[in-house]
Amino acid sequence: MNFILIGPPGSGKGTQAKMMVEKYQIPQISTGDILRGAVRDESPMGRQAKSFMDKGALVPDEVVIGIIEERLKKPDCKGGFILDGFPRTVAQAEALGDILKKMGIGIDHLINIEVRDDELLKRLTGRRTCRKCGGGYHVLFDPPKNEGICNECNGELYQRDDDKEDTIKSRLRVYHEQTAPVIEYYQKMDVTRNVDGVGKIDGIFKRIIDAIDNG
Repeated sequence: MNFILIGPPGSGKGTQAKMMVEKYQIPQISTGDILRGAVRDESPMGRQAKSFMDKGALVPDEVVIGIIEERLKKPDCKGGFILDGFPRTVAQAEALGDILKKMGIGIDHLINIEVRDDELLKRLTGRRTCRKCGGGYHVLFDPPKNEGICNECNGELYQRDDDKEDTIKSRLRVYHEQTAPVIEYYQKMDVTRNVDGVGKIDGIFKRIIDAIDNG
């Protein structure tokens, strides 16, 4: 099966995608991971992407679409895939449709994880990352043993630029303006499944599977 997993920043798409990977034995394709890797490597594309990501803006379509098309053509996607964080705009959805049409396949389900903005702000502004090993923490939900210090390597914990409140509010505004219409686009194809994204991780996952099975 071919899935799109969609939802606002901090809605838990990545976590749920990994659980779906285990259940369905298909790859997760996360544009966020690909782009962050490019930023870490300081490649030309990474530097270009970072200038947009730091402002909470979307990375240009031509950069993202090229990455996705290349990835979908790899052999491990033949049995299905999970697109995590793509498409983010109707233009990207249309471009994806063209790519899939050429490949002779389509989208079976779009899983829309729904979470209120106030809950998302609480989740995202509390995230901290280790400068040394890249480990992740949360000041409320998963704090380190010693404030500001990584449990694993004693590295300094910091707040990424794209986890700061002003940036998050900008990202949410961008999401509502540009990404929410993607849900309407796929509703016309009768593949959209809305799922409540608040609660325990396993409970949310069960709602996703139920939505797929009953879709």
